[in-house]
Amino acid sequence: MEERNVRFIRLWFTDVQGFLKSVAMAPAELEGAFAEGTGFDGSSIEGYARVYEADMIARPDPSTFQLLPWRTQANTARMLCDIKLPDGSPAPADPRHVLKRALNKAADMGFTFYCHPEIEFFLFKAPLVPGEPPVPLDTAGYFDHTTMDDGTDFRRDAVMMLEEMGISVEFSHHESAPGQHEIDLRYADALSMADNIMTFRVVVREIAASQNIVASFMPKPFTDAPGSGMHTHMSLFEGDHNVFYDASDEVRLSKIGRQFVAGLLTHAREITAVTNQWVNSYKRLTGGGEAPAYVCWGRNNRSALVRVPLFKPNKSSSARVEYRAIDSACNPYLAYALLLNAGLDGITRELELPEEAEDDVWALTERERKALGINSLPRSLGAAIAAMESSELVADTLGEHVFEYFLRNKRAEFEEYRRQVTPFELREHLPSL
Repeated sequence: MEERNVRFIRLWFTDVQGFLKSVAMAPAELEGAFAEGTGFDGSSIEGYARVYEADMIARPDPSTFQLLPWRTQANTARMLCDIKLPDGSPAPADPRHVLKRALNKAADMGFTFYCHPEIEFFLFKAPLVPGEPPVPLDTAGYFDHTTMDDGTDFRRDAVMMLEEMGISVEFSHHESAPGQHEIDLRYADALSMADNIMTFRVVVREIAASQNIVASFMPKPFTDAPGSGMHTHMSLFEGDHNVFYDASDEVRLSKIGRQFVAGLLTHAREITAVTNQWVNSYKRLTGGGEAPAYVCWGRNNRSALVRVPLFKPNKSSSARVEYRAIDSACNPYLAYALLLNAGLDGITRELELPEEAEDDVWALTERERKALGINSLPRSLGAAIAAMESSELVADTLGEHVFEYFLRNKRAEFEEYRRQVTPFELREHLPSL
């Protein structure tokens, strides 16, 4: 910090819903923060604590130190924090701790869990007008090459800033909908990646604000255009060995890899309330637009919930599975913890992988899907909550505190949503009823 003339330190952490929290301090206070942590009122943070157990401590993780490139007037750095109770034990409500618990379970089995997300988001013209649809920044489509438009400049600026913060980017391109863009982060261990995703959202919003643009990770802002997801590629390694790879298998997927996918499919419905936690998420998960609606797996089948990519079938390090339901607006710590534990449960119980879905699952009738044994994902947040409520895996992964708070919060959101009278109802029913 002395070498870089850092004037302020921002300590970041995440609430249960996945919103970033921050406190700033002078460099002179950092030594005390390392030794004793920084106290705060946990009862004021969504899902953290009740008022009579409010004292909590944010302890910075020095491995996450990075300068914030957009803070140019006074050099500012950030570090992510682990949240502790006054006795030094991990706070049960800390989403970062939830993921660490799952990663420790994987480590006890000899595995390291790696993730590679494809993060989609929308760019809109400012300002947003309350009650009016947003106006996309551009009218381009999937992989369109546009000459020096605002979206192209935006992606370039975002990639450069992410790289400056030590976050490696693999690809960036325009997505299918007007104003929709995608930036893919290079694979990393799941904890680093969850930290990177939280940073990614801040970077995208900071650049947007500086260019008088509105950036949003809302899952489905337009009725007639695809929504934004965060397709996540996952793999398990034992040291330098990718345990998902089997050169003799038709889809290059090992027995462990098949069991992992079977675990994802077995628990898909009950984890959806966390991977897709907003009422708007279920407008995206209606099928079509590359958003899965049914619990199945396939190779080149992009209608499947879990896909086994075969871009480099003979490269062992590239063997992976892709989970396609997850929103880019999720809490990445909780979502990755559940995906990992669902897969590990498949390995532990040696679950059998069902038959591959080779058809366009969206185009099948309900009767055809039922004959193939293909169930649907929950079709609303209410249905997802009902599936989650009875899930032993979700309760064990999140811990009692986060599990109960999350359900309580999501029930309230869904009930508020159910009470709303929508423009659709006014348009369809007001004149005729």
